[in-house]
Amino acid sequence: MEIFKHLEKYDYEQLLFCQDKQSGLKAIIAIHDTTLGPALGGTRMWTYESEEAAIEDALRLARGMTYKNAAAGLNLGGGKTVIIGDPRKDKNEEMFRAFGRFIQGLNGRYITAEDVGTTVADMDLIHEETDFVTGISPAFGSSGNPSPVTAYGVYRGMKAAAKEAFGTDSLEGKVIAVQGVGNVAYNLCRHLHEEGAQLVVTDINKESVQLAVNEFGAKAVDPNEIYGVECDIYAPCALGAVINDQTIPQLKARVIAGAANNQLKDTTHGDLIHEMGIVYAPDYVINAGGVINVADELYGYNSERALKKVETVYNNIEKVIAIAKRDGIPTYVAADRVAEERIERMKNSRSQFLRNEKHILNRRK
Repeated sequence: MEIFKHLEKYDYEQLLFCQDKQSGLKAIIAIHDTTLGPALGGTRMWTYESEEAAIEDALRLARGMTYKNAAAGLNLGGGKTVIIGDPRKDKNEEMFRAFGRFIQGLNGRYITAEDVGTTVADMDLIHEETDFVTGISPAFGSSGNPSPVTAYGVYRGMKAAAKEAFGTDSLEGKVIAVQGVGNVAYNLCRHLHEEGAQLVVTDINKESVQLAVNEFGAKAVDPNEIYGVECDIYAPCALGAVINDQTIPQLKARVIAGAANNQLKDTTHGDLIHEMGIVYAPDYVINAGGVINVADELYGYNSERALKKVETVYNNIEKVIAIAKRDGIPTYVAADRVAEERIERMKNSRSQFLRNEKHILNRRK
């Protein structure tokens, strides 16, 4: 992998390798862009096939966070960490405290949070060494588990997408096929059930499915059948790349709105569902509730204020749809445009400020 060529291609700022022999820490921190503010992005722990695979994942995820934070209207850039290791057996206190010291050394350029393979308890250990961490225990004045808030944001975004497709944002009576019933999706199902939606659910975890059946009166289907369900809204809330050549011909929904990351296997699939007239709520816009919530911790966490900010996911989806209609482009392109234009405006503003400062200094001379 020609690292500097890759960094230059997507304009990354920094890639750091962190190791601590005693604890077994092998971490990679990728900082993509800090134009809007310090980079915020979670720490993922995973058993990667190779170091190159870990690097690629860190870089991909960091760039994704730049777009997510920018589109959400946050004054934050994008970054991400991956720790190489098995989260079920390789964790120890020394590892996360060592990692916390590396973060502290960046002096605020990067702020971390929980992600796949890490927990609130892990964030608490990092917090022993640095304040540049979010998603720590409520005992420390933090927001705790982000899943319920992420789900609320997805619910709000789904309503905005439904308004475009059906002329009303009411989900009462709508048939919604939810793929995956993990922590976020379970809370999403609760919101949908309370509004009177009819739920069809699937998950490889049969206990999770049964819970949704018992709690929300959901209908359970096999994981392979979820794509072809007769429904109004398809909500992918598990794996990525589920919108692909095999699944698109099966889709009956008029709206795709769910919590999963990287839902489109390829950009061509975003083009295809656009041509089919399906309203697609871009994943990193609709699932931004979690990061909006933890970002509030940087101001001294206030749950009421945070939830009000999360409600703006509705407005963000509306904005993306409006730009897509205005410019005749798919919503996934419109979402990128929202993020990129915001970053570019800030860059131009800073450049103008520096030019003015230079002009003033020259006049004084």
